[in-house]
Amino acid sequence: MIQSSPKGGGRAKLQTRRYPLPGDSFTTHELNWFDLEKRAQTKPKVGIIDFRGPRLRWSTDGRMISYEKIDRGHQRFRVIEVDTFTGRHRNIIDEKTETFIWTEHALRLGMSKVNWLADQSEILYLSEKDGHRHIYLVDVASGDMNPVTQGDFVVRKIDLIDEKKRQIWFRASGKNPDQDPYLIHFYRVNFDGTGLTALTEGNGDHEIQYSPDHRFIIDTYSRIDCPPIHELRRVSTGELVCKLEESDISELIASGWKSPEVFSAKGRDGKTGIWGIVCRPTNFDPSKKYPVLEDMYAGPHDSYVPKRWSSGRRYSSWTEMGFVVIKVDGMGTANRSKEFHDVCWKNLKDAGFPDRILWHKAYAKDNPWYDITRVGIYGGSAGGQSSTGALLFHPEFYKVAVSSCGCHDNRMDKSSWNEQWMGYPVGPEYSASSNIDNAHRLQGRLLLIVGELDNNVPPESTLRLADALIRANKDFDMIVVPNGGHGGGGRHGDRRRKDFFRKHLLGIEPPNYNISQ
Repeated sequence: MIQSSPKGGGRAKLQTRRYPLPGDSFTTHELNWFDLEKRAQTKPKVGIIDFRGPRLRWSTDGRMISYEKIDRGHQRFRVIEVDTFTGRHRNIIDEKTETFIWTEHALRLGMSKVNWLADQSEILYLSEKDGHRHIYLVDVASGDMNPVTQGDFVVRKIDLIDEKKRQIWFRASGKNPDQDPYLIHFYRVNFDGTGLTALTEGNGDHEIQYSPDHRFIIDTYSRIDCPPIHELRRVSTGELVCKLEESDISELIASGWKSPEVFSAKGRDGKTGIWGIVCRPTNFDPSKKYPVLEDMYAGPHDSYVPKRWSSGRRYSSWTEMGFVVIKVDGMGTANRSKEFHDVCWKNLKDAGFPDRILWHKAYAKDNPWYDITRVGIYGGSAGGQSSTGALLFHPEFYKVAVSSCGCHDNRMDKSSWNEQWMGYPVGPEYSASSNIDNAHRLQGRLLLIVGELDNNVPPESTLRLADALIRANKDFDMIVVPNGGHGGGGRHGDRRRKDFFRKHLLGIEPPNYNISQ
């Protein structure tokens, strides 16, 4: 990368770093075992390790080693055990899939995918193999894998593994069918899958505090449209002891504050709920028509619509200018079923857009003030890729986009993230999802923002998109931020982003900031 404007002046500075791209060759590792006394070498026939370095785990007697092996493309995951005396090996765990196994960029799970118990005879294993992320107990000797949790819900985090009592304390979402499927609840279960106990119940996103003796919890839960409620619950059974407090927000409401609206509509399959929020201006007038801005991020490693209550005025810098702002989690993002997640597979350009557009239309059907003829979209990083993609692949719906620090071609971004979702070897799907290869499709108004020293997504991704747009004779705007990193261009970028949407969705020409006031 070139730092064009170093603070001390002088020549531009070159900055370099290691950054493997999808399809690049990785350092390979080969297992060998040497008996020094016999001067003998044993080479177990387990193949090379080319994704991550080998992380060997030795048995207590020093004879067996085990390690995790992730195949490039993330379609096979193994825990392999090798007998160093004989060179024989076996797979303790061997999971395969037609799409992807989520081995990279899984966030905040509370334990690794493979969690060895203290006596090394059992493993607790996290997998989506049965359609949702669940916990499995693996017998190391036999390889038998038994479900600890199962059903149409998603394990979100492991809080505690009690090996003495053989219990797991964990968080999950989707187990309460009458609630938003992303709301987190707390549970306890035995290693053999019995004794599943819900520690929380109320319709909200939960957090808990234990009493000093761990016999009780204070359960605090809220939703984006419901202020916090506090309950005292018994740990042994999860039953409610008594209600403690409910937040009083009457003064906040009297000030004119209103919560965002939660809205759900059916996705492209006609049955799956797609969840999002709607934020309106403080002086909202249903007799008017309001342009819509979508805050876009669809990275498959998480879900993004906020779930907990806040007294802040979400998106107020936009809504007070006359926009309605929405945020949605479409198919292809995480924390739902494996089928829901798999939509992203070799298909990052999808970004849940078919679900998002249906969601917009369903909301507009009963809210005539919601103007879906004036829809803008903005995002950064993976959201920068998707927001530009909105104008390339869905210009009949999206009219204006501002894209910051975008990964505009998945072949030009970090291998660990992109091979997880787009596969290996690099195939034609990469080109199909590339904004650069599809630049000729551009319709609508586009503003690109990039920092010249972006150390997350290479800045040339945006510059090559600009090159492709120029060659396709397409009009667009671009801001290159000297010394800028991975972000939206700071205060200047924020002002220009706002001016861009006001001009093209509200018809307001920006002031001439070059004239002294």
